[in-house]
Amino acid sequence: MLSDPNVTVLGPGPAQRKFNINCYSYQQDAILSFNGWQYTCFYSLIQWYSSDPTAEPLYIHLARRRLPRGDWELLVLDDYRQTTDDGHNTVQMGISPGDGTIHLSFDHHCDVLKYRRSAPGVATDPEKHQWRSSLFSGTSASLPGLPASDPRFQDVTYPRFGTLGDDMFFSFRDGKAGLGNDHLYRYSANDRLFTFVGTHLTGIQSNPYAHGLNWRNGRLHVSWVYRGFVSYPGWDDPLDTKHKQQAGPNGAENNHDICYAYSDDFGYTWANSAGKTIARLREGETITNDAEGIAVFQVPKGSGLTNQEAQAVDQEGGVHVLNRDTLDGGKHPRWKHYYRPPDGAWTQRPIQPIPGSARGRLAISKTGDLYIVLPDFAASEMRIMRSSKASGYSSYDEVWMGSGLTGEPLVDSARLEHDNVLSVMVMMAEDAKASRKKRNLAVLDFQL
Repeated sequence: MLSDPNVTVLGPGPAQRKFNINCYSYQQDAILSFNGWQYTCFYSLIQWYSSDPTAEPLYIHLARRRLPRGDWELLVLDDYRQTTDDGHNTVQMGISPGDGTIHLSFDHHCDVLKYRRSAPGVATDPEKHQWRSSLFSGTSASLPGLPASDPRFQDVTYPRFGTLGDDMFFSFRDGKAGLGNDHLYRYSANDRLFTFVGTHLTGIQSNPYAHGLNWRNGRLHVSWVYRGFVSYPGWDDPLDTKHKQQAGPNGAENNHDICYAYSDDFGYTWANSAGKTIARLREGETITNDAEGIAVFQVPKGSGLTNQEAQAVDQEGGVHVLNRDTLDGGKHPRWKHYYRPPDGAWTQRPIQPIPGSARGRLAISKTGDLYIVLPDFAASEMRIMRSSKASGYSSYDEVWMGSGLTGEPLVDSARLEHDNVLSVMVMMAEDAKASRKKRNLAVLDFQL
């Protein structure tokens, strides 16, 4: 069993919103360690614990601390006002190892790109830089090196960053729920510019939802589900906004299939699990729904499959995916662990029944064990399961359970693997009697 964590509070979650805007599974790295420091990004009020809990707007907050036990330093980007009450409009963060820049993309649900970055060296030489908002550029509607007129930048949702050696990738979906594509860009630390790699995932009367994009040992891994498109009146109207609802006309009931592909050349060429090339992006190709061998598990629509749950890649190159379905015959979905060992065959194993719709998280420890963080939103509880490398990831043991916690947990994967400390960012009640709205954004540190 894990000992109870050390808890630090970052700030209050917005009490005035219908929808939460922090702690969602598609925030790939909203808490991230690099070079002995830990960073987080989130939305909050400028005046913490204001006497007016319904104050607007919200602002992007960035916090950092020196590991293992430094105090959090906070800066607020108060030149951008976030007002849209939509859980899709989260803030994402990435760090380029080669030049130490910190990158942000934020406030999208089928909207024009919003991007900003820090000065070079902020993450590689943190002691030399006072933590203040002037470190960051203003908000841009394009990526450095690419024109704002790029049509892909006009309709952005679900941005995510990740490392590519010393460089960094950036991806996002354009289009709408059930009808969109995923695009991939590469940031060069040498010239501090982005280039367009290509459209790696294209939906045919559907859109792909990625569980994650992870770089490990020179290989870029992606797994995803498709959401089939269902036509509705006005779907082709340029002014249509029905698709921007939290659960719009094309909902999760239309999700199907667990899919996978990998690239050994920074995302330009993609292969299926058997190693067969299925898309050469330099030649204008893309991975489409009918690409050979991408569906590693065929899951029909209406089977409880969700989108963008979780993915992790272990030190040996094994791929782990967390999702859920009802294919074991039960009325309600069960969380499942889908696993492909290096150069092996995919397997799937049920973990436990799911008490609600909130999505979980995966991360790999320093010793290669898999940690599975599972929320129960209705009960305001969170469980941590452990699946050992020694068992071949074939069994799941509960190692901690806590209450008063909501949101979809986010994990600092780099810190877990480097320091064997599991840092979980989650929404936490102020006290046992606090209303569901009175939640603080907190980091829970478990020493393994």
